[in-house]
Amino acid sequence: MCSLEPINCFPVLVNILSNTFLRLHNSTERLRVWSQLFYTGGNGELTNYIFFGLFTYLLVLAAGLPPLFAISSVEDYKVKSTSWG
Repeated sequence: MCSLEPINCFPVLVNILSNTFLRLHNSTERLRVWSQLFYTGGNGELTNYIFFGLFTYLLVLAAGLPPLFAISSVEDYKVKSTSWG
C-alpha cells in the first residue's frame, strides 16, 4: 500500500483513517491521495496556471526585498554606526 519511505506512508495512513471514519459515520464520500505534487488530471493548462502564478509571486517578492536591505543601511548611516567585528 505504501513504500518504505515514511514521507509516502503518512498520507496513505491518513487517507485510510479518514475513509474509515467517514464509513463509520455512514458517509458516501471518500478521500483520495495522489503521489504527484499537484494532481492535474492531464490538464496542462492548470499546470501552466500554477507555474506562472508562483513565478509572478516570487518575482514580486524578489522585487520587494532589496529595499529592506537598503533601508537598514541608510538607518546605520544616519546614526553613524560601524561594525568592527
